[in-house]
Amino acid sequence: MHEMSLVEGVIQLIEDSAKTQNFSRVNTVWLEIGQLAGVEVEAMRFCFDLVTHDTIARDAKLEIIEMPGLAWCLRCAEVVNVQALYDACPKCGSHQVQVTGGSEMRVKELEVE
Repeated sequence: MHEMSLVEGVIQLIEDSAKTQNFSRVNTVWLEIGQLAGVEVEAMRFCFDLVTHDTIARDAKLEIIEMPGLAWCLRCAEVVNVQALYDACPKCGSHQVQVTGGSEMRVKELEVE
């Protein structure tokens, strides 16, 4: 389950930020997770609860903002929604699409004390 290592990375980022920005507790973590990022949202939630147990994010609320998969279709010359990597363009059926969004995962915001 790679979600465990993803959450561990998020916690490391939070703890590093706590040192540089002088906060001691995290109340809420907002994560943006793209539909094409290959991340299981429910597994992320489960792992978050396990990993944060003995950290400054213990008892923090996890808010996940799911971002749509977006791609540029060369044939249509426009941005289209895609459900998975390597999907064809939903408008014209072309496979000449380049992912432009939805493959990322990032910490968007923290509520801290």
